[in-house]
Amino acid sequence: MQMLLIGVLLWSGVHYIPGFMPDFKKKLVEKLGNAYKGVFALAIVGSIVLIVMGWKSTEVEVLYDPIIDAGAVSVAMVVAFYLFAAAHGPSNVKRFIRHPMLTGVIVWGGAHLLANGENRSIVLFAGMIIWAVSEIFIINKREGAYEVPGPAPIMKDVIKIVAAVVIFSVMVFAHPYFAGVPVM
Repeated sequence: MQMLLIGVLLWSGVHYIPGFMPDFKKKLVEKLGNAYKGVFALAIVGSIVLIVMGWKSTEVEVLYDPIIDAGAVSVAMVVAFYLFAAAHGPSNVKRFIRHPMLTGVIVWGGAHLLANGENRSIVLFAGMIIWAVSEIFIINKREGAYEVPGPAPIMKDVIKIVAAVVIFSVMVFAHPYFAGVPVM
C-alpha cells in the first residue's frame, strides 16, 4: 500500500510544482534548461511505475460493495477517454468545460470508486480525484478568467469520439495486464 500511496503523492507533487511553486520551477528550468521536461517526464513515469507496482502488491481489503456495474463504468470510461482526447486540439467540449482532461480524470476515478470498494481503489482513485479537482482550482487561479474558444468543426469531435471508443477497446484488452483484474 505504501508504494501505491507514494506513487499517487509523487504524481500529484510533480504536477503541483508549476502551480504551488512557480519560483522553484523557474529555478529548475534555468538550471536544467530543456532537461527540465525530461526530469519532469521521468518523475511522472516513476510515479506510474510505483502506482502499478503498488496496486499489484497491495493486499486487497474490501471496504464496501460496488455501487454500479461494468456496463455503467464502460460508458463512463468512453466519456473519460473522450474528455482526454478533447483536451488536445480544437473541440467543442472546450466551449463548456475549461479542463476536459482533468474532468476526464474525475469521471475515470469516480466511476472506478463506484465499481470497486477495496482499499487500493480508494487510495488510487480518490487520490487522483483530489489531485484533479485541486489542480483545476490551481490552474484557474493562476490563469484567471476563462476565454471560451469559438466553435470547432464537428468532425474534430467525431474523430475524438471514435478515438475514445478505440482507446476504450484497447484498455478492455490491456486492463488485466496492468491492473490485474479484467474489466468485465
